[in-house]
Amino acid sequence: MRSHYCGQVTETLLDQDVTLCGWVHRRRDHGGVIFVDLRDREGLVQAVIDPDTPDAFANAERVRNEYVLRMTGRVRRRPEGTENPNLATGAVEVLVRELEILNRSEPLPFQLDDSDTSEEVRLRYRYLDLRRPEMQERLRLRTRVISVLRQFLEQHGFMDIETPMLTKATPEGARDYLVPSRTHPGSFFALPQSPQLFKQLLMMAGLDRYYQVVRCFRDEDLRADRQPEFTQLDIETSFMDEQAITDLMEEMIRQMFKAVLDVDLPNPFPRMPYDTAMRRYGSDKPDLRIPLELTELSDLMADVEFKVFSGPASDPNGRVAALRVPNGGKLSRREIDLYTEFVGRYGAKGLAYIKVNDVTAGREGLQAPIVKFLPDETLAKVLTRTGAENGDLIFFGADSAKVVNDALGALRIKLGHDLGLVHGAWAPLWVVNFPMFEWDGQGQCWNALHHPFTAPRTDDPAEVRAHPEHCLSRAYDMVLNGTEIGGGSVRIHRQEMQNTVFELLGIGPEEARAKFGFLLDALKFGCPPHGGLAFGLDRLVMLMAGAGSIREVMAFPKTQSAACLLTQAPAPVTEAQLRDLNIRLRRTP
Repeated sequence: MRSHYCGQVTETLLDQDVTLCGWVHRRRDHGGVIFVDLRDREGLVQAVIDPDTPDAFANAERVRNEYVLRMTGRVRRRPEGTENPNLATGAVEVLVRELEILNRSEPLPFQLDDSDTSEEVRLRYRYLDLRRPEMQERLRLRTRVISVLRQFLEQHGFMDIETPMLTKATPEGARDYLVPSRTHPGSFFALPQSPQLFKQLLMMAGLDRYYQVVRCFRDEDLRADRQPEFTQLDIETSFMDEQAITDLMEEMIRQMFKAVLDVDLPNPFPRMPYDTAMRRYGSDKPDLRIPLELTELSDLMADVEFKVFSGPASDPNGRVAALRVPNGGKLSRREIDLYTEFVGRYGAKGLAYIKVNDVTAGREGLQAPIVKFLPDETLAKVLTRTGAENGDLIFFGADSAKVVNDALGALRIKLGHDLGLVHGAWAPLWVVNFPMFEWDGQGQCWNALHHPFTAPRTDDPAEVRAHPEHCLSRAYDMVLNGTEIGGGSVRIHRQEMQNTVFELLGIGPEEARAKFGFLLDALKFGCPPHGGLAFGLDRLVMLMAGAGSIREVMAFPKTQSAACLLTQAPAPVTEAQLRDLNIRLRRTP
């Protein structure tokens, strides 16, 4: 039906005939001559219809915005002074001789160029929202990213292998989406949170290098970088250790950024141990573009009389830390109060601070209510350790280590953006040496920091059993600009070690057999050392597109409440459908 896309009509086609199809982006009647900006996925071109072509002109008089047209005409240069340098087609226009209205459009519920349209309206009419050039550009970027990643993996011997969507519910950190079975009454499939177990089985099958662009499902609370269904680039290898795996994946991401964005990422990516990241940034996914860091003060505060500080400082699970804000002394009391409210969302009971007016004046040069509660010697050490200078502000966190890390880590990011302290465009990082386990907080058992199939750094099950609190894992996360874009590990490949980890996680032999019997059996038949990782493609494309949410780089996302406003899903089903599945709903009287 067409010879070219609209966005392809440039000076290279001067004096040639073209046939175009698209939507009316804008129509302008200039007293006898009608101009139509025709749009398709590749761009926009200006078409001119004059009375010398009466049939085309009559049709052009009837068209309105978002009508679908087919037009044929000759490409000519725009008159001097009317060029549009902001368009690839801005030097030319199409003089139309034939114009066909393929379909009409009612007035849209929102204007495509209205940036103030609410997200609710955009999601309800997503098919219209996706007509906007910026949305199409994001999906084009996504396509390009996936294409380059596929090419890299296939060039390095990886095989694209699909794994089941209907599988068995296994504990992997989030609630499963369950699918009732009609043929097995009372039993359920689970939609996969990841292909974790299947990709390990593929390694046990000798496939050696696997990848898949795969949909995953997790029934968890949502936020800007989470959706109930999302896309991973899932990868697994055999006979490669964590250094070899991360080196290869780093090269893949570096090549992809160069090919797609013409960006040179550092070579190599910096590496940071987990405990260093938590100590300095309060996060295992620090944004290194922000120069602010946390300073440990627990040892200085353990013996002070101020219980707000000495209590957490003396607690093995507590922490007292400071966050120095250069030139932060200019913050008003109102602004500090707002930051106090902000850290409250992360469990902090308050936000102590000191304004540094004169570092040489001792206590007299400091302004804050807490100054009177701290000895001169302690104050001096705080100033020295934080590197405080005149005009700075020092925030303090004192609570459990988790609360302090969460609150000050989040405050660090917010201050960095609020005060314009974000430097550079891209800051990739590998975070390594994660703890193998974390205590569940209920005094019951250990939890896996990653998942139950992550290998510890020791090969001795007895050592893991004796000192789980000191055990490090062979896990690694790739972080970009404060967002985890990929994570993985070397896996457990021996049955004795897997049984030991299950035992520490409170998974007894019967439960392990019921949930993972197929995996335990496979470990007995010559399982190779193997490992891999998965990249969150939605998050990666979100960062590359400069979008604020993964919803902006997905064609049909869900809302924060996991609903689809376009299709009105989830929705009730009929009683007949429920009967087929042997499900009976309880009716509230």
